[in-house]
Amino acid sequence: MPEVSISIGGRSFDVACQAGEEQFLHAAAKMLDDEAQVLVDQVGRMPEARMLLMAGLMLADKTANLQEKLNAGGAGGSQPPAHDAPLAAPSASLDAELTARLTALATLAETLADKAENTA
Repeated sequence: MPEVSISIGGRSFDVACQAGEEQFLHAAAKMLDDEAQVLVDQVGRMPEARMLLMAGLMLADKTANLQEKLNAGGAGGSQPPAHDAPLAAPSASLDAELTARLTALATLAETLADKAENTA
């Protein structure tokens, strides 16, 4: 099982993943790091567990909003606000890729939360 070194919020983590999923792990870590960087810029340094929790929640919120827009656009529901471009219904391959990436992100978040708990 490959071990990948990632950086989130200026902190390094070694995380194991399934063979062939390294690119998804790096992509998920980048997404989580982007959210953590917003927190670091706004709040400054904070405990690792809190930073990971808040960054994960911010990312989950963005994901939920995107899913709502996809569902509304694909199911003929209410249209997104005028300033947003309408989104088409996801194709099966896009849906599968999104599911794979979200699964990788969830696995990463669980691993980092376990590591943060064991460190604290």
